[in-house]
Amino acid sequence: MITITPTIAISENEIKLDFIRSSGPGGQNVNKVATAVQLRFDVKNSPSLSDDVRSRLVRLAGRKITEHGILIIQASRFRKQERNRQDAIDRLKKLIRKASEKPKVRIKTKPTRAAKKRMLSAKQHRSKIKRMRRYVSIPED
Repeated sequence: MITITPTIAISENEIKLDFIRSSGPGGQNVNKVATAVQLRFDVKNSPSLSDDVRSRLVRLAGRKITEHGILIIQASRFRKQERNRQDAIDRLKKLIRKASEKPKVRIKTKPTRAAKKRMLSAKQHRSKIKRMRRYVSIPED
């Protein structure tokens, strides 16, 4: 079990890990050993996630999610396969943790009377400055 939050835990059999050849650092090792990790997690069919967390996760994942609802995270930052595996799992945890936070509801507010007065006086002041910059023609007699 992978514990993400106190209320959300994902079974390890819900996650599929594929090891692929990395294009990152490693010298000759890059050509021989599959160190990069491709983590696949079926978001749409996961019994571990509630509907609201699932919908927020789909929105947060963006292009990382396929049309079938499978989240793909690719990790190839490190030269060791185990560190890339842990990095991919950590990134999945972070994404689900962020999706589990309920967004704050925005409460519309109106500017106060004093704020309106300050704004208008600032506009008048600015207008006066610009008016003073204008060219004044001197009438010829």
